[in-house]
Amino acid sequence: MADQDALLAIFPLPDLAATGRLGARIAGQLRPGDLVALSGELGAGKTTLARAILTSLGVAENVPSPTFTLVQSYETPALTISHYDLYRLKNAREMDELGLEEALERGAALVEWPERAEARLPVNRLTVELLAHGDGRRAALSGPKRWRDLLDG
Repeated sequence: MADQDALLAIFPLPDLAATGRLGARIAGQLRPGDLVALSGELGAGKTTLARAILTSLGVAENVPSPTFTLVQSYETPALTISHYDLYRLKNAREMDELGLEEALERGAALVEWPERAEARLPVNRLTVELLAHGDGRRAALSGPKRWRDLLDG
């Protein structure tokens, strides 16, 4: 496995509180230029985790899924976060119109349904795959070694 694809951890997510804790860990590591790819089946919890990350960064407003707007930006005390939902993309070229490069220059991005534009996303990213597991979910995290700090704490 290449460094950018290294499996870093598997987090059990039995409830919303666990999702909130994972969101806080991710939020604590975000830097300008970071992209967090949130993948999983419909209803897996991608938007819930995005909300947890944004709430941990100080976003107090309602965080809807950007399914219809495709992207929503939030100013936080730490950095600007752009939240993308690529579910409705018909082809990856549409990603060029959504301003991802500019978003990463200004801050960080959370991208739901990253597989819809895989070739248009940076390879050096944190990927969180949300999977059903028993009565709850689990998150498999992969990415660059610097994200290994998520394991601490």
